Amino acid sequence: MRVAYNEQMTELADMLGEMAGLAGTAMERATQSLLQADLTLAEQVIGEHDKITELSTLCEERAFALLALQAPVAGDLRSVVSGIQIVADIDRMGALALHVAKIARRRHPNHVLPEEVNGYFAEMGRIAVSIGAAAKEVLESRDPERAARLVEDDEAMDDLHSHLFTVLMDREWKHGVAAAIDITLLGRFYERFADHAVEVGRRVIFLVTGKLPEEPEKIEKVDKLTSYPNL
Repeated sequence: MRVAYNEQMTELADMLGEMAGLAGTAMERATQSLLQADLTLAEQVIGEHDKITELSTLCEERAFALLALQAPVAGDLRSVVSGIQIVADIDRMGALALHVAKIARRRHPNHVLPEEVNGYFAEMGRIAVSIGAAAKEVLESRDPERAARLVEDDEAMDDLHSHLFTVLMDREWKHGVAAAIDITLLGRFYERFADHAVEVGRRVIFLVTGKLPEEPEKIEKVDKLTSYPNL
């Protein structure tokens, strides 16, 4: 029984790592589609999102089967519950990349971004890809110290997100309301992508140490973007 349980937990961990890798790749391609007005890349992200959804469903099924059939306790129970929570965060990371790609597709053949904010989103995309890769690494290594450092990339993302609003609020803004709305939503998508990666790290720390780090104040209990619930 114990051997079977360990094999199933290893399989679940591998699938979580695969999910994180897919979410990171999706955000990388979505960012390229956004910056380059590349419809092919946008369609690729949208078309391949089902892979993340399918893995998410499979991971949840495996985790609930472990709860039902193995009746884990103590550290084993913590591992399974953490796995279920991590699935939700990675699934949302994939959904956020999907939203970026959909905006790029909707505005094609036009560019979504005015020139003055291209640099912001190029850097936000770079950070998102980096933190996504780090989340995958943390899931594979179970290194709590590396998991704790995910917050550093998240803080850099927050700074960019805050600075982005100074551009939108400038009296010299001349690109209209539609562009401002797109940029506001896109900035939020990148910020939340990083937030969910940090949550993955927090869950890994809990899984390894049994202690859940304090939740950063900036991660909201209720998302205010009602048009995109649970992101």
